[in-house]
Amino acid sequence: RMLLPIVLLGLSSSAFSAGFTLDPEPEMRWVEIQAKDKYERSKAASLGLTIEFVRTGSVWGFATRTTVQRLQQAGFRVTSDSEPEMGRGGHQGDWKDFPPEDSQFHNYAEAEALLKDLAARHSDVARLHSIGKTVEGRNVYALQINSSEDALERGQSNKPGVVFMGAHHAREHLSVEVPLLYAQYLLDHRQDETVARLIDTRDIWVIPMVNPDGAEFDIATGRYRLWRKNRRNNGNNVYGVDLNRNYDWGWGTSGTSRSPSSDVFAGPSAFSEPETQAIKTFVDQRPNLGTMLSYHSFGELVLYPWSDVYDPIPNGQDLATFKKMAETMGSWNKYEAQQSSDLYTSSGDTGDWAYGKHGIFAFTFELSPSSDFGGGFYPGAKMIEKAFNANLKPMLYLTDLADNPHRAQTASVKGMLKNYVEPGLPVEAFYERHPIELFTHEN
Repeated sequence: RMLLPIVLLGLSSSAFSAGFTLDPEPEMRWVEIQAKDKYERSKAASLGLTIEFVRTGSVWGFATRTTVQRLQQAGFRVTSDSEPEMGRGGHQGDWKDFPPEDSQFHNYAEAEALLKDLAARHSDVARLHSIGKTVEGRNVYALQINSSEDALERGQSNKPGVVFMGAHHAREHLSVEVPLLYAQYLLDHRQDETVARLIDTRDIWVIPMVNPDGAEFDIATGRYRLWRKNRRNNGNNVYGVDLNRNYDWGWGTSGTSRSPSSDVFAGPSAFSEPETQAIKTFVDQRPNLGTMLSYHSFGELVLYPWSDVYDPIPNGQDLATFKKMAETMGSWNKYEAQQSSDLYTSSGDTGDWAYGKHGIFAFTFELSPSSDFGGGFYPGAKMIEKAFNANLKPMLYLTDLADNPHRAQTASVKGMLKNYVEPGLPVEAFYERHPIELFTHEN
């Protein structure tokens, strides 16, 4: 999204008055600095600033006191520097989960229960696998949807594959809900002509919570903590690695920090974290994967490689296909399509690694809202239905194109989608058909 008038990628200071709290790393600050273009933004990110939103001529983000000093020494003008901990008007009481009004969001146990329920009720076409363990010992779950019993047993298939992921970043809870609902949608609509064809001819994977430890930590006190990273113990009461900076593609070269206290700490080495190791092993063992989508929030963007450099993808055919697919999907969900580094560079990104190492046509979606004025990282349960409905066609499209993404250049989109079920009201139907305890929380 070009920066006129505003592009917001995170939570601004106005949102702190809405009752969010932050468990900051030591001496974490909420700062604004002057940065006129993507080159200055990239330089600031490389110095350790976690860029959360971008205005014309400036950026806001989190930084330690050391990072603030480093930015100033590099010539950046710091125009605002404040404590991030506000916590006014927060949810009170002993609630140790999502706030009551956000009870439709799934915590780890509820996501696990839902995935097991889907696999049990549709055991002929769905199987739940654990592809690894987190720092704190939780399963990283992957739901496979495939009509072949042998493929379900092996967890592998020769059919063209697609994978949808959520919650690399802990506080981005909406990124869990959209892929979860897609799995439910496919299985509940499995008799529909187009969905039946996709289940029969594709190997579909949903990994809704890559970072369950961080997601649980973000809600553990009943007040959102704005937590981003995983829960690696870095020592000295400092925790976490940014999982979306930990992949082995340009690792540690731009838009990351070597400081463990930074929100964009890339880790001690590429794939240092069990969560990213799980994704690496999963992808390495499945050469059938043709398309991938990693959900994040927020900003309403459709992003494609490269993220770590400003140069475009050198393969002209691939670049044209990425642009065509991104623009097509953006026309449906009304998100802005662009190369990821048009915002600022960041290395160790999931999509860059998946495409660079494996040739997978990998996209990153920044979900709604477009800004913190719509709720930022915590837009409320009302956003679940909106985000899913906006992204149903793009998900079906990526599933369809897993066999050959270059078909996007020549195939009639209208023809490809003529049998796709329109979004309608799948979320309401979802809640009506499932036990209410899956979507509410106990004190």
